[in-house]
Amino acid sequence: MTDAHNNDAHGGELAVAEPIADPGLPEHQWRPTDVDPAKEKRAERQVAALFGLSAVSTVLFLVAYFTLDIGDDWHVVGGFGASTMALGFTLGLALMLIGVGIIHWARKLMADHEMVELRHPARSPDEDREVAVQALTDGVAESGIGRRPLIRNSLLGAVGLLGLPAVVLLRDLGPLPGNKLYHTIWGKGLEDKPMRIVRDGIWTPILASDLEIGDLVNCQPDALHNPERYDIDPTEVEGVNLQVHKSKASLILLRMNPGDIIPGKDAKGDSRENWTVDGIVAYSKICTHVGCPISLNERTTHHLLCPCHQSTFDLADSGKVVFGPAGRPLPQLPITVDDEGYLVAQSDFDEPVGPTFWERDYYER
Repeated sequence: MTDAHNNDAHGGELAVAEPIADPGLPEHQWRPTDVDPAKEKRAERQVAALFGLSAVSTVLFLVAYFTLDIGDDWHVVGGFGASTMALGFTLGLALMLIGVGIIHWARKLMADHEMVELRHPARSPDEDREVAVQALTDGVAESGIGRRPLIRNSLLGAVGLLGLPAVVLLRDLGPLPGNKLYHTIWGKGLEDKPMRIVRDGIWTPILASDLEIGDLVNCQPDALHNPERYDIDPTEVEGVNLQVHKSKASLILLRMNPGDIIPGKDAKGDSRENWTVDGIVAYSKICTHVGCPISLNERTTHHLLCPCHQSTFDLADSGKVVFGPAGRPLPQLPITVDDEGYLVAQSDFDEPVGPTFWERDYYER
């Protein structure tokens, strides 16, 4: 390859010699499919067969998806389940056969001749651009896709069927959440046993008198550790269910001077003045931007900073956003104390926690 133009010392352009007519390459050898129509037809059938086998593999993927359960008792080598192996093998085979078919098509049937292309400035002249478009058009014509309907149709069928696994696999995203995003386990407290707020990890209840101004505590609902206390089936707070509850119910307690608190309004428009206890406020630990856990506290300003994207919330003013990409304030949990002086939740959050989703209603505070 050579540059089409070079600049001389005075800014002018110097012409570049054309490539050598015969650079010494060996004489071009024609492929058997170029000179034998029978072999050309056989190669065409081979390519179509590869595409057809790809389509069959895609159909087998769908059959395996709907007929093999993840919990099937029989397994194959290595302990991998039948469903996993069948899905992986059939989808991988479908993709591989399309690739092999295209390679076989290119090696046996597409145009086979040497090409020379001159380098040119970044912005080609209009004439060169027209030549490029024409070359692309010629390439499509030389591929034979227009005059080889067997290959074209089998390829389109195989690629088209590959869209079905993508649609079917959406089913594995799980059932729609319904109203589960609107509620947390904080609302499971009983009238005679309101849900206690406990320290995350050690599960000890918190006396309001134990917190000093500036203290910030990461908390969870007591029901995750003592479900029987609230008449909750223990299986509801085990395994995956436990992680789901923790992800939605994670809480932050902060004690500040009561005079610093600016009471906001709840979803019904009522004052939140009775949602705090001697300057202690409770907010969701889940950032309303993309759901990161937050706990970076600026003690003098009562600002809470999310480490992911620097969204900043004012815990003295209803958790309002003062900086960053978050679009909603932090949900606040109404709290009080029980007969023993331990902090408890008055009720569930009055709005969904975490990032915004389509069905969520937003209200100004």
